[in-house]
Amino acid sequence: MSWSFDIFCKVVDNYGDIGVCWRLARQLSAHTDCAGVRLWVDDLQSFARIAPGVNPSVPKQTVAGIVIVHWKESAELTSAMPEPADVVIEAFACTLPAAYVQKMTGRQLWINLEYLSAEAWVESCHTLPSPQAGGLRKYFFFPGFTPATGGLLREPDLLSRRDAWQADPHARLSLLSELGVDTDWLQRVQAGARLVYVYCYPQAPLPELLQALASHNHETLVLMPRGVWRGTLPSTQHLNTHVAIHTHDFVDQQRFDQLLWSSDLNVVRGEDSLLRAIWAGRAMIWQPYPQQDDAHLQKLDAWLRLSPYSAAIQTVMQAWSGADSTTLNAALPSLLTEQQLAQWSRLTRSWCVELATEVDLVSRLLQFCASHSQTG
Repeated sequence: MSWSFDIFCKVVDNYGDIGVCWRLARQLSAHTDCAGVRLWVDDLQSFARIAPGVNPSVPKQTVAGIVIVHWKESAELTSAMPEPADVVIEAFACTLPAAYVQKMTGRQLWINLEYLSAEAWVESCHTLPSPQAGGLRKYFFFPGFTPATGGLLREPDLLSRRDAWQADPHARLSLLSELGVDTDWLQRVQAGARLVYVYCYPQAPLPELLQALASHNHETLVLMPRGVWRGTLPSTQHLNTHVAIHTHDFVDQQRFDQLLWSSDLNVVRGEDSLLRAIWAGRAMIWQPYPQQDDAHLQKLDAWLRLSPYSAAIQTVMQAWSGADSTTLNAALPSLLTEQQLAQWSRLTRSWCVELATEVDLVSRLLQFCASHSQTG
């Protein structure tokens, strides 16, 4: 049996929410049990930055075989609300349009796709029903790192594509050239200079990271999407001649993955980038989306408890997300030696291999659809 899907996404974290939904939509669309995907997004401008095929001025369009609808609460859209799909995915409790819900019946499977979390309570809440008026069937679906959760987003061929990329010595040089890295640094990278990718929130203690890199004699090129950190970046002269910073325009998800595959250390933020950094199998630092009362630090701690990382690496991640410059200054430099950085990457890669043995999120979602499907 095959199902049609409607995915609703409100862009809260600029790119994280739509990043997850776009990957989910593409993975569902490629599956033989999918009869079509429609993705409803309230912010096409942000969407277009990671999916260049999206035209922000077009309210309805098809990209990569997926129908994209500009989701806006307007009288025009309400009066022309289409029939709901077989499976309705409400991403991250975004609240469906009232006119859409009015058209739903008990035939639809309504899924509230929650944020990824490693916290223990997720297992007990995964697939719980959420009773709705009128006989509508709604369930919670929690992505997670254990077999008792909804699993992790991962394309079937992801790791083989990663391995082929990392085995090609010219692949990352070609990518860096496309991003405008100058010839001098292309030659340095080819000769063994390190590559560090930084995709952080504005609160991140970026100067401390740069100082830690500059404390080593190893040549290092730091790559960053333009505009993600709002402070004044220090010039190379304020660091030393061994460290340079190159900012670039946002790239699509394929190029983003390739950047993570190419780097020796990945510093990432949010949900989508966390998973892609794990699948890259390289040393990484994760910064969860900042929340009130430092709730994001609890989320980080729960994830670290599941991780294979040493106490020293965990201290660095906690300091990075807590903007604790003093601790970061003390703990990070020793982890950037050649030996320690290689061990850090081995830990990530071994965890990646372990997680990849589990059933992925899309497969678990389709299994759930099969067990809860209704016809007529």
